[in-house]
Amino acid sequence: MNQVKRAKVLVVDDDSVVLKAVTQILQREGHPVVAIDDAVEGLAAAKDPSIDVVVLDIKMPHLSGMDLLRAIKADRPDVEVIMMTAFATVETAVEAVKAGAYDYLTKPFENIDEVSLTVAKAAERKALKDRTRALEEALTARSQFEDLIGQSSQMRAVFKLVETVSHSTATVLIQGESGTGKELVARAIHYRSARRDKPFVAVNCSALTETLLESELFGHVKGSFTGATGNKKGLFEAADGGTIFLDEIGDVPPATQVRLLRVLQEGEVKRVGANEPVKVDVRVIAATHVDLSRAKEQGKFREDLFYRLNVITIDLPPLRDRPEDVPLLAHHFLKVYASKADKKVSGISPRAMEALTCNRWTGNVRELENVIERAVVLTANDVIDVEDLPPGFQAAPQADSAVEVFSLAHLPYAQAKRLAMRAFERRYLSALLEKNNHNVSSAARAAGVDRSNFRRLLKQYEVAGRSMKPRSPKGPDSDSGPGPVLEAVS
Repeated sequence: MNQVKRAKVLVVDDDSVVLKAVTQILQREGHPVVAIDDAVEGLAAAKDPSIDVVVLDIKMPHLSGMDLLRAIKADRPDVEVIMMTAFATVETAVEAVKAGAYDYLTKPFENIDEVSLTVAKAAERKALKDRTRALEEALTARSQFEDLIGQSSQMRAVFKLVETVSHSTATVLIQGESGTGKELVARAIHYRSARRDKPFVAVNCSALTETLLESELFGHVKGSFTGATGNKKGLFEAADGGTIFLDEIGDVPPATQVRLLRVLQEGEVKRVGANEPVKVDVRVIAATHVDLSRAKEQGKFREDLFYRLNVITIDLPPLRDRPEDVPLLAHHFLKVYASKADKKVSGISPRAMEALTCNRWTGNVRELENVIERAVVLTANDVIDVEDLPPGFQAAPQADSAVEVFSLAHLPYAQAKRLAMRAFERRYLSALLEKNNHNVSSAARAAGVDRSNFRRLLKQYEVAGRSMKPRSPKGPDSDSGPGPVLEAVS
């Protein structure tokens, strides 16, 4: 099974017995630990950028734990700090949380698991913050063109092509499924071109009847048809000097195709009902979700217009073919809709992100955007989890391995294998716990794995929080009774 990076923990306590005990507890869980018995030295050690979590005592000479907490959070606000106190009060807890503490522990520890689990939760929160920051940095890099976002090899190829064609005046045909961001590509080309200060005009050719489409594109004169009560400029004239984006060009009727061909060949438009043409200087970018080559062969699209449009072709890949872009896009939409809703939703849990990445996204980026907007509105937490996603994302994986493999068939082999293994391991651990009545020690023995390593796997695959039942500190099969470490603490 996969190994995960363990959080590096700084423990600061002037009591050597407690310091040694906490260090042993955390090292047994696989955490690298820096143990220091002086608060001033602890402050210097906390500046180490590799420190993820700090565990410190409140009562210490020279520098109190509360002062040390404030100093650490002022210097490194991303570090999670856990306070330890033998004199826990509501006032102390409130003061610590206000100063930035993640949690606090009361000494002597009733259960050593309380120490390791609290640190594990703090480490998970720190890791989530780190992932969020990395995504934010990626969003500010060259992965974003206007709102066109991606870091996959397919999207990097699109970005390169956009940069290249932006400096020409050639007609561009953008092909891709609905929801892949064809208009965003068109806007990126326009705003990187010499025409950036001129109009960008977009029209959906499939949303209008033939008469209205021609009127919108080319304009009309008074009395040219019923309802034409005055002269009107068309969108080609409105876009003069700039760019016109003809979305769903494959749905344009044959008669309108003829008029479009004239614009491309002659650089002029004739308003509906007019006799004299009007010269226009417009760059045409067209887009379609249909295969224009096939439509041409079937006689549904004019061959001469096809070749006029198809000077430069940009093919946008569907989202299912670039799953590595899902986290970046999801985080982008999270920021957008959290800001709109004025909610402090700052991240997406690993389980939720895994569910998002595995989805086939038949609606592409538009569907992902809708899912994230819904989750932001519905969640009551600061992190989106699987429960905040639509019902289809919450369904348990199918027991039939053939069905599961089919659901991953759209992913690259390496990623599909990793996700399939993770799903198997999570189901295996859940089933093992269920079989052993949620007794961790019994399940670990059945798996042939050391108990501490088994508990680490439960946390890694997020099974423990959903499947483990509270265990009594006493009993023949309990591992939470006082051992040498706990006795030293108390």
